[in-house]
Amino acid sequence: MTTHGPVLPTGTGTACSRRPGLLTGPAGPTLRAGDLMEVTREASVQFVRPFLFRVIRVLDLVTYDGWVWLDGYQLNAKGDAVARRAIFVQPAGLRRPRTVPVPAPAPRRSTRPATAPARTAHRRL
Repeated sequence: MTTHGPVLPTGTGTACSRRPGLLTGPAGPTLRAGDLMEVTREASVQFVRPFLFRVIRVLDLVTYDGWVWLDGYQLNAKGDAVARRAIFVQPAGLRRPRTVPVPAPAPRRSTRPATAPARTAHRRL
């Protein structure tokens, strides 16, 4: 029997665990949808400047041991989503932020109905 790609052991706490949206074990923090993480150079050398990342899901892809694909939103300093991204990181390098930004509430729309234009009387000729 021929296998395509590396055969990964099960239960090692890496992306090979087949529980969607969950990463457990010594490879890093437990990740679930909705988690806010700080992505730094420790997670991957491509991230020179740290940024906040809201996890949508842990992608169920076979990767190198100790690495995982995350799908989520990059957040600005105010906590607003500025880009949707899929990132390839080492969970051991992810950090939970010390302070959590609270996004500004969306502007409220007026609940008053719009005024109708004034009716004009039409004359019959």
